[in-house]
Amino acid sequence: MSDGTYIKRPNRPLQVYAVIFLIVLYVPVLFIPLFSFNDSIYVRFPLEGWTLKWYGELWQREPVWNALWNSVRVGVVVAVISTILGVIAARAITRYRMPGKSALVTFIMMPLVIPGIIFGVALLVLLSRMGIPLTLYTVGLGHLIVCLPFAVATLLPRFEGFDPSMEEASADLGENGWWTFWRVTFPMVFPGVVASLLLTFTISFDEFIMAFFLTGTDPTLPMYIWGQLRFPQEFPSVLALSSLILFVSFILVFLAQWIGRIGLDETKKS
Repeated sequence: MSDGTYIKRPNRPLQVYAVIFLIVLYVPVLFIPLFSFNDSIYVRFPLEGWTLKWYGELWQREPVWNALWNSVRVGVVVAVISTILGVIAARAITRYRMPGKSALVTFIMMPLVIPGIIFGVALLVLLSRMGIPLTLYTVGLGHLIVCLPFAVATLLPRFEGFDPSMEEASADLGENGWWTFWRVTFPMVFPGVVASLLLTFTISFDEFIMAFFLTGTDPTLPMYIWGQLRFPQEFPSVLALSSLILFVSFILVFLAQWIGRIGLDETKKS
C-alpha cells in the first residue's frame, strides 16, 4: 500500500473527534444570535417570541456608533502597521542569514503563548510610570503586540514559497533592491498581505483584554459591551451587538483564509 493511499483513507476516530471539538467550541457561541431574537429581556428557552427590535435599537444609540468608530480606527491603523512590520520581518527571516534567527522568530511569536493579561498589566504599569495618559493610541500599542505575530505567521509561508531567483533575475537586469521588491516580490506576496490586513484588523477589532487595561475615555466596541453588561435591561441589545460582531468577524477571517490560500497556491505554482 502506498503512502498516498494510506493518507487518503478515512480516519473515523479523528473525524468523530473533530466533530465533537467543533460542537463543544461553537455551539455555545450559536446561542448568542439565537437569544438575540428573543422577545424578552430575559434569556429563556423556549423563546417567548421572535423580534428584531433589539437590532433596531442599536442604530439609534450614539455610544454604539462612537465605540464602533473607535474600534475601526484602531483596527485599521493596527492592521496596516502590523502588516508592514510583518512584511519586513518575514522578508528578513527568509532572505538573510543572521545569528539567532530561530530565537528571533520565537521572540516574535511569544505573544501567542503568553496570556494577554500579562502584557496588558505590564504596559499599564509602564505607561503610568512614564506619565502617558490612556487613549486610543495606547490601545493601539497593545493591539499591535497581539497582532504582529499573526501578521508574521501569515506572511512567512508566502515569502518562503517565493523563488529568490526571480529577484536575482530582476537585479541582473539592472533593477535596484527597492524596485525589485515593488515590481517582483510584492505582487507575488500581495494575497498574503491582504490576508494579513484582514486577519489583524479582525483580531484588533475583537480584542478585549488589552483594551480593558489600556482604554481611556474613548471605549472600543468590546469595552462598550463590557460596560453594558452591568445593566440587565441592556442584555438583549448586547446579544444583538455581539451577534453582529460574530458575523462580521467570521466573514473577515474566512476571506483572510481564502485569499491567503489562493496566494500561497499561486506562489507555489510560480
